[in-house]
Amino acid sequence: MDAGGLDSDGRRFNNAEEMWREEVGDHPKKTEWYNQGVGYWEGVEASVDGVLGGYGHVNEQDIKSSEAFLNTLLVDRFPNGEGSRQLVALDCGAGIGRVTRNLLIRYFNEVDLLEPVSHFLEAARENLSPENVIVLDSHRASNFYCVPLQEFTPDDGRYDVIWVQWCIGHLTDDDFVSFFKRAKGGLKPGGIFVLKENIARTGFILDKEDRSITRSDLYFKELFDRCGLHIYKSKDQKGFPEELFQVKVYALTTDLPKRVNRTRPKGKTNRPGIIK
Repeated sequence: MDAGGLDSDGRRFNNAEEMWREEVGDHPKKTEWYNQGVGYWEGVEASVDGVLGGYGHVNEQDIKSSEAFLNTLLVDRFPNGEGSRQLVALDCGAGIGRVTRNLLIRYFNEVDLLEPVSHFLEAARENLSPENVIVLDSHRASNFYCVPLQEFTPDDGRYDVIWVQWCIGHLTDDDFVSFFKRAKGGLKPGGIFVLKENIARTGFILDKEDRSITRSDLYFKELFDRCGLHIYKSKDQKGFPEELFQVKVYALTTDLPKRVNRTRPKGKTNRPGIIK
């Protein structure tokens, strides 16, 4: 990443490589980077307001937008729905199970949760117990993994969707690429990644307190190329407070998206499309 950036103390870096050399230049520093990141969240209350950094009121809008985005993917990628396929999702950086409880478990037969902060994961286990969530009997939270992203390898061919939200900023660039390359093996044929993250206007912003980096859209796209991933579709989050970072959601595939011919037949340009 050639564009410069700055950290939360106001220090400027000429490029991302310079920043990473200083922050995680050797193994002990890299271990410290990850330990401090988890340590920050270990001091945060296991609540919606806690995991959303004091902005618990954006939860409803976040879920609403994510659900609309997910629905377009399910129609496109799995048009026959659950009738012919048991849908399974992985919730990465699952926290207290906020996204799983409010969204994923309603659409997937099974959801696995991946979260390195133990008290968050225990709260998720409680929040998703059968007596605390109302879903079809065929839908459940199956596995709870207390493992950091950079150390996790999914079971081969298990997931239809791997959902990664507000956690990938804790990974270095190299571990970002390594994670997605490993995680590709966890997707079923036709499976897809969903990445929802804060977006810097340009370059990057390093948060020294929680050891995370907010990347620009261009920065993400460069990393997607390194991962061998392709943007299937993307959308900007709307309705969040102005003081927050822009948020963007990407659907990523391991195969090149097929081009869709949107030319309409003559004489039918004003007719509504038929939903099949």
